[in-house]
Amino acid sequence: MHDLSRLLRPRSIAVVGGKPAAEVVRQNQRMGYTGALWPVHPKADAVHGVPAFRTLADLPGVPDAVFLAVNRHLTVDYVRDLAAMGAGGAVSYAAGFAETGEEGAALQTALRAAAGNMPVLGPNCYGLINYIDGALLWPDQHGGKRVQRGVAIVTQSGNIGCNVTMQRRGLPIAYLVTMGNQAVVGLPAAIATLARDERVSAIGLHVEGIGDAAAFADAVSVARSLGKPVVALKTGSSAAGAQLTVSHTASLSGAGAVADAFFRRLGVARVLSIPALLEALKLLHLFGPLPGGDIASMSCSGGEAALIADRTEHRRIRLRPLSPAQTAAVAATLNPLVTVSNPLDYNTFSWANGAALTETFAAMMRCGFDLTALILDYPRADLCLDSDWQVASDALIEAARQTGARTAVLTTLAECIPEDRAQALMAAGVLPLHGMDEALAAIEAAMDCAAPQSDPTPPVTAPAPAGAARMLDEVASKQALAAYGVTVPEARVVRAVDEAADAARVLGFPLVLKAVSAEMAHKTERGAVRLRLTSEAAVREAASGLLEMGEAVLVERMVTDAVAEIIVGIGRDPAVGPYLLLGSGGVLAELLAGTEVLTLPARAADIETALGRLKMSKLLAGYRGQPAGDIAGLIECILAVQRYALANLHSLLELDVNPVMVRPAGLGAVAVDALIRLVETPA
Repeated sequence: MHDLSRLLRPRSIAVVGGKPAAEVVRQNQRMGYTGALWPVHPKADAVHGVPAFRTLADLPGVPDAVFLAVNRHLTVDYVRDLAAMGAGGAVSYAAGFAETGEEGAALQTALRAAAGNMPVLGPNCYGLINYIDGALLWPDQHGGKRVQRGVAIVTQSGNIGCNVTMQRRGLPIAYLVTMGNQAVVGLPAAIATLARDERVSAIGLHVEGIGDAAAFADAVSVARSLGKPVVALKTGSSAAGAQLTVSHTASLSGAGAVADAFFRRLGVARVLSIPALLEALKLLHLFGPLPGGDIASMSCSGGEAALIADRTEHRRIRLRPLSPAQTAAVAATLNPLVTVSNPLDYNTFSWANGAALTETFAAMMRCGFDLTALILDYPRADLCLDSDWQVASDALIEAARQTGARTAVLTTLAECIPEDRAQALMAAGVLPLHGMDEALAAIEAAMDCAAPQSDPTPPVTAPAPAGAARMLDEVASKQALAAYGVTVPEARVVRAVDEAADAARVLGFPLVLKAVSAEMAHKTERGAVRLRLTSEAAVREAASGLLEMGEAVLVERMVTDAVAEIIVGIGRDPAVGPYLLLGSGGVLAELLAGTEVLTLPARAADIETALGRLKMSKLLAGYRGQPAGDIAGLIECILAVQRYALANLHSLLELDVNPVMVRPAGLGAVAVDALIRLVETPA
């Protein structure tokens, strides 16, 4: 993993090229960069007043960081020369590499070879901004200012990076790093290097793909060990991973579920929008991870109180009720006509009364919430006066000072905190949260950053094997799984009607008959399954029809006492690797909502928790007087499927065990159908 320290914190910056390179010089001058600036230009004597050098060889020293704004072919040559010089790293601004096709991909391979051990951001990359040291390898305007401490934001998009610098939310940004094509330096190196900077408080990611999943996990581990929480906004989906799949597992896992499971295991909080990412980073910068989700809300409006109550209803955030003693303490600060609750509508009796508001706010803060928020939307400064709102802000700041509580001003609309107010609140240790939904998402993200990793064991990130694929028929699939401890029904494979009748007499009724064929992934849809056969005549009739559909017939004892049906699947995500899926099973698996995804290896405790999150978990617990299911037996079945998968990762592409019939407590769980797809001979 590359160390980007010299590139991110350079004492000398060289720029090579025309207009974009000249803009880098200008941006460094604007930000007050105090290191050496070395423009390299074959004709110009100076760039924005800074003396220029004709070639790299003419430089007075070896640069820590270089911005390359030359064409793609010259970029490769310059990278090779810089690596030979021992430069600290470079930004490749030029496009026309792997994003453009085969020729560009070949050129990107050449760039990687030319770089050797020297870190290179890009190509097709806007560069980076270090707002602490005022060092920029950035060819455009931006909206940030110098800070002493702040968050680091890493994005694959230069335009989104530029947009983020324009935020007016009071968020101090220490670093902005754009990654481009990641030909040489990947996301993990950026995370690990930024985490080691003591001036960085938290790390935010906007990523389309994580690249090397194992290296990503290692980098996040470095960040967590240094107390630097990581929040991610992941866009895009793993569509390529579903192109050649035949299992239900691939369609049920969803575009983001595997990434969510991977992030959850690593302790990375995931958000779904840029505003939520910025709000989460702001919260983490000021307070760090939140130990829980108990919050207090205060406002002078019943409408605002009702709004936040509604918006928290389906979240993990809790507006915890006050105890009788706490209610009395808060009530003592308010007009007798005010009803004390959480959320608190303190009404307008004490509006613009700083001393009274301070008492009320402090009384709520002493109730031990993880975060206490005042809903306060400031009026427009160009049309209105906000002096009364400032009284409320000052009272909140004073109450926070007296109590030491984590405190926030929360607006219903994102635009209702002017930037100067947001900055003043941050300076006073009070968090400005812009927009209610974004604020609540940020609170949940901060809770997730505080939670221990679901499993500190590194997840298995092995890529799927390449090669020609084949599918095992149901009989072979069950035999393979049974060898690892999966319970399957007693059965016989027959190739004639008389053999089916003989098997029926041995197994007893009721029976299930199925056509056996490796070409038939989903038998129910093809009419290749006959259920609840209770006589020899019915078995003969079913066998006669099924033998026309496959090379053999499976005669199987039917499970009749199932409490619930579960699908247990193993899939391969192209970015994250193998994963375990659990959900409602049977023929309606794709219609019944609710699945859970875990990375491998999953522990029994994690599996039990995941099962408890499924909607059909009520069936397992014994719904409306029905017997409870054998959860311990189900977990053992799932672990056995996982054992098979881990032992065969070199060849396994996907598998479904669908359904697993969960029998009453003490009777176990039985896999009544299975599908396994393997690579014939791994490449």
